Amino acid sequence: MIDMDVSRTLRGAWARPRAAGADGPRPRDLVLIAAVAAVCAFEGAVRPDLEWRAATVLVTVAILAVLPWRRTRPLATAIALAAATSAFALAHTLAGLEPNALVATFVFLTVPYALFRWGSGGDRVIGGTVTAAGLIVSSALGSDPLADLAAGVAFMGGACLIGALRRERLESRARQLESVRLREREALARDLHDTVAHHVSAIVIRAQVAGADPARVAESLTVIEREAQAVLGEMRSLVRTLRAPADFAPTAGLPELARLADPGPPRVAVRIEAPQALPVVVASTLFRIAQEGVTNARRHARGASTVDIEVVADPDAARIVVRDDGAPARSDANGGHGLQGMAERAALLGGEMTAGPDPSGGWTLRAALPLGDRR
Repeated sequence: MIDMDVSRTLRGAWARPRAAGADGPRPRDLVLIAAVAAVCAFEGAVRPDLEWRAATVLVTVAILAVLPWRRTRPLATAIALAAATSAFALAHTLAGLEPNALVATFVFLTVPYALFRWGSGGDRVIGGTVTAAGLIVSSALGSDPLADLAAGVAFMGGACLIGALRRERLESRARQLESVRLREREALARDLHDTVAHHVSAIVIRAQVAGADPARVAESLTVIEREAQAVLGEMRSLVRTLRAPADFAPTAGLPELARLADPGPPRVAVRIEAPQALPVVVASTLFRIAQEGVTNARRHARGASTVDIEVVADPDAARIVVRDDGAPARSDANGGHGLQGMAERAALLGGEMTAGPDPSGGWTLRAALPLGDRR
C-alpha cells in the first residue's frame, strides 16, 4: 500500500503541468543581460586571478544569451547552463588550471529558480538531475571538492526552493481567489431567488386570472409583461452565476443597510440618497459591501472613532463609499478574502470596487454598480 501511494505521488509530480503565465524574452531581460555583460567585462579586466580572462568573459556572456528563455524553456536553459559550466571547468582542468568563474555568474541562479517556478513536473525532475550532475562535475574538478559542492548545493538548492515556494504561493492564491469567486456567484444566485420567485409567481397568478376571467385578459397581459421584464432585468444584471441551493432567508437591501447605523464605538453613520427603487441584486450588493466595510473597520482600523457610509444612486449607477478615520496601516488590505469577494461581486454586476488608504487619513472603500437600462 505504501509503495502504491509513493508511486502515485511520483506520477502526480511528474505529470504536473507547467505554471501558467510564463512569457518569452522581455525588454528588462535585455537590460539585465547588457548590465551583467558590462560587469563581466569590468571584472575580467580587474581580476588578477583569472588565467583565461578573455575566454572567461566570452563564455559567461555567451551563457547569458539563454537567460531570456528561462521562463518558457526552463529545461533547455538548465541543460545549456549545466553543460556550458561543466565543459568550461573541464577545459580548465585539462589545461592544468584551477577552474574559476566570475562573481557575476550569480545571475545564473535565476535558471534553477525559473526551472522550479515555471517548469512542469518532468522539467523539474530532469532539470534538477542535470543541474545536480553539472554541480558535481564542476565541484569535483576544483581543488576543494567538498567545499565547492556544499556551496553549490546551498546556492543552487536555495534558488530551486525559492522558485518552488513562489509557485506554490501563487497557485494557492489563485485557488483562494477562485473559491471566493465561486462563493460570490452562489451568494448572488441565492440573493436572486426571492426576487425571481416573486415575479414568476405574479406571472403565474395573472395567467390563471386571465384564463378564468376573459374580461381581464388585457390587464393581466400588462402585468405579465411588466413582471417578465423585471425578471429579465434582474437575471441580466449578472454576467455569470452558478445555480446553488436557495436558502429562503429574506434578501438584504437598503433597509438592512440603513440599520448598520450604530452609536459605537466606533460610531457608524449611514446616509442613503436613492430616489428610485434599486434592483434587488444591486441593493443586496450595496448592503454586503457596506457590511464588509464596517466589519473591516471594526477589526482592523486602529483607533477608528467613526465609520461613514454614503450611498448615492442616479439613473446610471449606484455608488457607495465607506470611510473610517482609523490608522491606514492594515495587514490584509490587499489580500482579505472579504474584500476580494466584494470586488468579485461588483465585477459580476459590471461594476468596480476599490479599497485603500485615504489621502486625508483613514481608510476608504468605494464601489460603483451600473444601473442604466437593465431590461
